[in-house]
Amino acid sequence: MFEVDITGYSSTRENRINENEATVKILITGGAGFIGSHLAERLLGQGHQVIVIDDLSTGSLANLAQVRGHPNFSFVLDSVRNANTMHLLIEQCDLIYHLAAAVGVQLIVDQPVHTIETNIHGTEVVLSIANKFGKKVLIASTSEVYGKSEAIPFHEDDDTVLGSTRFSRWSYACSKAIDEFLALAYHQQYGLPVVVVRLFNTVGPRQTGRYGMVIPRFVDRALRNEPIQIYGDGQQARCFSCVFDVIDGLTALMECPDAAGRVYNIGSDEEITMEALADTIIAMTASRSRKVFLSYEEAYGRPFDDMHRRVPSLDRIRKQVGYQSRFTLQQTLTLIIQAKQKEGTGQ
Repeated sequence: MFEVDITGYSSTRENRINENEATVKILITGGAGFIGSHLAERLLGQGHQVIVIDDLSTGSLANLAQVRGHPNFSFVLDSVRNANTMHLLIEQCDLIYHLAAAVGVQLIVDQPVHTIETNIHGTEVVLSIANKFGKKVLIASTSEVYGKSEAIPFHEDDDTVLGSTRFSRWSYACSKAIDEFLALAYHQQYGLPVVVVRLFNTVGPRQTGRYGMVIPRFVDRALRNEPIQIYGDGQQARCFSCVFDVIDGLTALMECPDAAGRVYNIGSDEEITMEALADTIIAMTASRSRKVFLSYEEAYGRPFDDMHRRVPSLDRIRKQVGYQSRFTLQQTLTLIIQAKQKEGTGQ
């Protein structure tokens, strides 16, 4: 397995802001999560001040270990649904990355009420207060809003096709779609500068398999030589994007004045089936793991509605900010495996 060195990795911008630029104070909701913690590191490295708010329901302080002593970093333990706290934080910040959400298929299936309340009410609070102070907001949405559509690749203005309400997984897609409607309504009615991004299977170091994320789950089992459980027939295809590429897209859109008021896919268009993914991880880790196929009902304890393919069109974000993936899936998997191995050895 080849090495991937990301020491000092940043976007194509200078690693620190120009001395003539004013330092920007940035609020990240859900910033103790996998994506949010990497975003905090990037922004601090560029010389900005960063405030993270997280209730640690799915995030972890361990994700912030590299930034907690930074003089420009502060952490607030609270829910994004607490309007009083959010009022104080948004009033003093310049930009808002709203990443706080219920995430992970397993969590969504097990806690649908939590999913709906967290995603919808949290975004209501953020947008309402941001509008009061005229602060630019980036809303993190999801590829799940495309639902069961077969119009591959997915374009941002395509119709959505959602499954029956008896499948709780679609509560997540609906809640994030409402977030999008609300964000775009604030832009249309009040002129609030809002950018909506639909993330496609973001992966990388620090992501946990605890809530059903497939790559860390496969890697953990491969490194322990345990059976790798593949749900369904394994022929479902997904596109996995490295978190460092995703952060390139997030920050570029936030810095682009013309990006407001639109929805953008962010991800990779490099497609792989779940069975091929398992085979690749087994080979890369030299694992003795075998593949085991489970029905969705065996995996989740109830019927589950899935889709065969999910591939983004990246035309809009490429045209708007010149977005390009820098990491292949092979390189991203290498980063994840290396990180998991260090965790296992305590390095």
